[in-house]
Amino acid sequence: MSDLASRHCSPQHGPALTRPAAEALLDQLSGWTMSAEVKEIRKTFAFKDYYASMAFVNAIAWIAHREDHHPDMMVGYNKVTVVFATHSVSGLSDNDFICAAKVDALGAA
Repeated sequence: MSDLASRHCSPQHGPALTRPAAEALLDQLSGWTMSAEVKEIRKTFAFKDYYASMAFVNAIAWIAHREDHHPDMMVGYNKVTVVFATHSVSGLSDNDFICAAKVDALGAA
């Protein structure tokens, strides 16, 4: 388990991460991309069918509930796109990268 995946989310009220800080955290993830405005990170996961896609969505929902940090998800027949952003800071926070690492730890990449 990565260092990020072993951490837990906390309430975020301060400023959003700077580009260098966000890039340093992004380097610890695999396959995630950051928006040009440093407002969100995203990754698309591929599956064999709709059932596998929905099982993955449900696992993410469990993580989001436990961490109290909820992504946007776009669900297709055999793919799921996960988008993390921290609305309370109008950008990215540590929480986005922590939850991304936990999603990766599901082993669905």
